[in-house]
Amino acid sequence: MPPETTATPAQDVIHNIGYRPYTGPRLGRGYARRALWSQSLRGAYGLGRSAKSKVLPMTLFAVMCVPAAIIVAVAITTKMDELPVEYTRYAILLQAVVGLYLAAQAPQAVSRDLRFRTVPLYFSRPVERVDYVLAKYAALASAVFLLTAAPLLILYVGALLAKLDFAAQTKAFAQGLVSVALLSLLFAGLGLVVAALTPRRGFGVAAVIAVLTISYGAVSTVQGIAYARDNTDVIGWLGLFSPITLIDGVQTAFLDATSSFPGGHGPGAGAGAVYLLVVLSLIAGSYALLMRRYRKAGL
Repeated sequence: MPPETTATPAQDVIHNIGYRPYTGPRLGRGYARRALWSQSLRGAYGLGRSAKSKVLPMTLFAVMCVPAAIIVAVAITTKMDELPVEYTRYAILLQAVVGLYLAAQAPQAVSRDLRFRTVPLYFSRPVERVDYVLAKYAALASAVFLLTAAPLLILYVGALLAKLDFAAQTKAFAQGLVSVALLSLLFAGLGLVVAALTPRRGFGVAAVIAVLTISYGAVSTVQGIAYARDNTDVIGWLGLFSPITLIDGVQTAFLDATSSFPGGHGPGAGAGAVYLLVVLSLIAGSYALLMRRYRKAGL
């Protein structure tokens, strides 16, 4: 018989390979939320990304600002008594540029996280669903506000350089900022809801353009028909069915703006309250839909 062999018991060895626990401050959810907002806002203008990613947002930003600079130059040169374009009308006139920017950046803000399923990685940290939604919503709204408020600032500075009435220009400038702030919140909410429905960025871009373009085209067409048939009473109410006409109606009723509706038949104070209620409801509804969407996406 072979000799018996005695098994040597295994010895556990702990190797020190240099890992140390984190001993710094725990910055918590607030810091994570601000960091996500900052990163998303920078991404909306291509900052921190490739040069190709900066081309479209920076080009659209320039397209928004150049007409304002031209208006200012003409006003100063010809010594106008007032600016030819109201602060509240500027974003309405350049709504196509705002819509194109939103269509490009709303999917960029959310589609990649959905496509590559990185949303659960966010939620594995001290970031909850409400933090993610608030950060993304605030970032896109801030980006749209910068896009629409920058030309208003150029107009305001130019008006002061042209020595126009300071009090009147300051009031009009403040009204313009309120208008574009509402526009930014409404457009950002709608854009994110539409973009979050699909992880495909191309589909998201097309869907956002369709929502903004089709709704405005349909409302404008029906308003034109109503005006041609002298049915002016319904023109103001038809504006409730398009995002840009909603903003137009609110600022016409409350911000002393000139309506772009056919014949200038914007809503009065009573109908304007309905417009404002619809805008606020859409903003709140967009947030609620995003929270519901990311309840499933976070799993």
